[in-house]
Amino acid sequence: MNEDLKKSLDGLAGEIDSKIETKSMEVVETIKADNAGIVADTNAKIETLNKRLDDAEMINKKAFEAKNQAPTSFKSALSKAIEDGGLDAFQKGARSAELILKADMKISSDFTGDVIAPTRVEGVKFDPSKPSHIREIMPIGSTDSDVVRYVKETAYSDGASFKQEGATLSQTDFELEAKDANVRKLGTYLRVSEEMMDDYKQLVSYLSARVPSKIMAVEDDQILNGNGSNPNLSGLFTDGSAFSAGSFASSVADANEFDVLVASMNQLALANYQADYICLNPSDFHKILLLKDSNNAYLKDQVYAGLQPNFMGVPVVMNTAVTAGKFLVGNFALGTQLWVREGISLGIYREDGVNVREGFVTIRVKERVALTNYNPNAFVQGTFSTAITALTP
Repeated sequence: MNEDLKKSLDGLAGEIDSKIETKSMEVVETIKADNAGIVADTNAKIETLNKRLDDAEMINKKAFEAKNQAPTSFKSALSKAIEDGGLDAFQKGARSAELILKADMKISSDFTGDVIAPTRVEGVKFDPSKPSHIREIMPIGSTDSDVVRYVKETAYSDGASFKQEGATLSQTDFELEAKDANVRKLGTYLRVSEEMMDDYKQLVSYLSARVPSKIMAVEDDQILNGNGSNPNLSGLFTDGSAFSAGSFASSVADANEFDVLVASMNQLALANYQADYICLNPSDFHKILLLKDSNNAYLKDQVYAGLQPNFMGVPVVMNTAVTAGKFLVGNFALGTQLWVREGISLGIYREDGVNVREGFVTIRVKERVALTNYNPNAFVQGTFSTAITALTP
């Protein structure tokens, strides 16, 4: 009986072991299947995450390149947008694409005020002043008086001559005269509001540059054309010698403006002066540059060299204070001098009239000068048309 029980127990144990082994294998397979699903799911998530990271990196790279690349034209920017797929309405391969915009969107109608900030250019823009002034080519002196007096020879009878032994020498006589040149005042004033002075910081620098240049332009006109009556200066055209054709009268075929200047330099040379400057209106100067000889060659190729304009070696000064059609050839170093009693000054005053009550300031610009034209024969002046007539046969 014990033997039978033992066999039964052994059979039961074997059956249990078989079932346990079967279940164990099923569990192992189940675990393996579950692990495979987990691994696949994990790998899929990792792959998705990597793709997102790659996309983010590409977006950042494009943004960085777009930020740092040079501006492009509208045409190239539009082409690039289409190529990158940035326009949803466009499909590659389609025959056309339509970009719909709001037709009534305009800066003038939809923007109010300084929506777009303007680019501010510093300073005040204005037409240039004269590039040079007459005082720059003449001697300048200073005076502490209101009158400049000089002594001028008005006549000279030359008795110098060779004489035989024992013969009486010839007498020489001369006459001297004291001449006066009065100091004259030239100036102007402006009234500007205190708000302009306070709120526009560049106003003073603008006025300091602009107004004195206008004073100098009036000074140019007075030095050249002043008629000598109070309060004007006596100018070089007023005091200078009139053009005289001399031995060239009615002897220059097809005379032109250049011929007139040559004859004027000859007139100075006969008076023992050497011309050091020629003053012309810009229109007359450029007209001379267009003159041609009988071979249709420009005269300027023979008389004009380098950047400094000159005729026959004599520098040319262009100034609009010289009336078009007129000319002045002179020895400025010996013939004239400008005297400065008070240089150009700019003063600002609050205590003027009703300035305090009305909130204005007065700006005054002025100078005091005198002009002494010592030797009229040091200058030859005239009108081109008259001089050409005198030279032409």
